[in-house]
This record gives sequence, C-alpha cells and structure tokens, in this order.
Amino acid sequence: MKLIYGTTNKAKINFMKRRLEPLGIKLLSLNDVCAPKLDIVENGNSPLENAKIKALAYYRELKMPLFSCDSGLYIDGIDDARQPGVNVRGAGDHMNDDETTAYYSKLAAEFGGSITARYKNAIVLILDETRVYEYMGDDISGEPFLIVSKPHSKTRKEGFPIDPISVHIESGKYYYDIDGYTETYGNVDDGFAAFFSRILGESLK
Repeated sequence: MKLIYGTTNKAKINFMKRRLEPLGIKLLSLNDVCAPKLDIVENGNSPLENAKIKALAYYRELKMPLFSCDSGLYIDGIDDARQPGVNVRGAGDHMNDDETTAYYSKLAAEFGGSITARYKNAIVLILDETRVYEYMGDDISGEPFLIVSKPHSKTRKEGFPIDPISVHIESGKYYYDIDGYTETYGNVDDGFAAFFSRILGESLK
C-alpha cells in the first residue's frame, strides 16, 4: 500500500519510513509525487489541529491517500506565555536548527542546567472525502526527557534541533549515546504502527 506523508522534512520522512515499512506501507514524500509548494498557515492551537490543517490542504491538492503529523513541545514548570506547544521554533517557525538549539539550551541554563519536557504528537490520515482519521494519544507521544544547557558534541541531525540537548532521565545519558535512540519519541514505534494497523486493517495484509 502507498501513502503520502505530507512533509518535506527528510529526517521526519526517514523516521516514519522505518516505522511503516514492516507493515508493508510504501511511504512517498511530497517530492516523490511532485506536489506543489503550498502556503499553509498552521494556526491551530494544538498539534492535532495543525496536523489536520496540513492533511486537508494536501489532500485537496493531490486527491490521494495521505497523512500529516504535527507535534508540540511541553515543558514542566514554565508559565503559559513561554510554553512552546506547537511553536517549537517560535511563533511563525522563525528559528532555524542552530537558533532553536541555542534557545532551549539557554532556557535550560535559566533553570539550573536542565528542564523536563515532553513531545505530544498528533496524526491525521485521509483516505478519501469521507474517511478522515484523527489521533493524538499517549502511545504516539514521547516520554518525558531532559533538555540540558550543554549540547552533545555529535553532529546534529537536520530537522531535529533539540536532540543534541536531549537527555534520557533514567540513565542520565544523551539520547545520542543510547543505541537505537528514537529522537526522544519513546514508544511511538508501536504507537504509530498500531494506529495504521487499526485504521487500515485488512488493507495491510
């Protein structure tokens, strides 16, 4: 089965490909189907709202089965005005990878060198005009982790600017130093697989 992932972010595409290939799903990017560049205003108040905005925009253009994902970053102990939520790179996504890493490193330094955070993820799958599926559950959201002020020395993965300052709480290790780390997404491998298996059912057999 072929599905389009409504993103051009190479890191996110590769991440999802690894999760869906065992299910027999061939993942196509927007570039694979020569999708036009759309000026999508992601003005939702939650990851689920933004995922739906993107999925609907791409489906109206392509008329092919596709899905979009979105995530928000939620940090313990900071006031609502500074809570990143869906604006992980700042309002309007104005910060690049380096700027984003530096911003959260500085924020962690304000709180003594580390802060506890968690990604909450959402997905919207559109198969046709009448079959639209939305989900934002704990099983596709990440585990709590630490954002620290000192970045790891390893070269950063493009598209994941917070990974270099992300530390596993129980082990105290940077995720970069943990074999098979999954970009601080915790148990989402099983969560995303379960979502697609649940929705697509017989189509995956």
